[in-house]
Amino acid sequence: MKIFGVVGWKNSGKTGLVERLVTEISARGFSVSTVKHAHHDFDVDQPGRDSFRHRAAGAEQVMLASANRWALMTELRDAPEPSLDDLLAQMSPVDLVLVEGFKTETHQKLECHRVVNEKQLLAQTDPAICLIASDGDQVLLNKKTLHLDDTNAIADFVLTQVGLK
Repeated sequence: MKIFGVVGWKNSGKTGLVERLVTEISARGFSVSTVKHAHHDFDVDQPGRDSFRHRAAGAEQVMLASANRWALMTELRDAPEPSLDDLLAQMSPVDLVLVEGFKTETHQKLECHRVVNEKQLLAQTDPAICLIASDGDQVLLNKKTLHLDDTNAIADFVLTQVGLK
């Protein structure tokens, strides 16, 4: 599996870009999955639901299954957060996994940048960032820069970088 990351500060356009890239790259005939890192406590389950009650009772893993999808939730309890490699090993094979977040990992990635946020570019200290997708029109840090809304060009770049073009 090829992986490519999308990083950036909060409200920089990461999720919207990942969504558009999944649509674009899938339409080109490639299979795509995503991994999203959350920096806060999150829950995909709802209090009162059977699966929530199973986890609350102490189950290490709870699998929820239907005719349309299945999900496996694993409680870490006191275990350390799994690495990106550990998480990728749990996924079914696809052509490309787009990774949103995990900005300290060393895989190839692009940085989303919105001028209005006035944030320092992560690319200043991360050599794994090989593209900046910005809503501005300037080239940043002498790195390849594409417009954040140019999904087609960004998809071309990503596919070329991972060897799927």
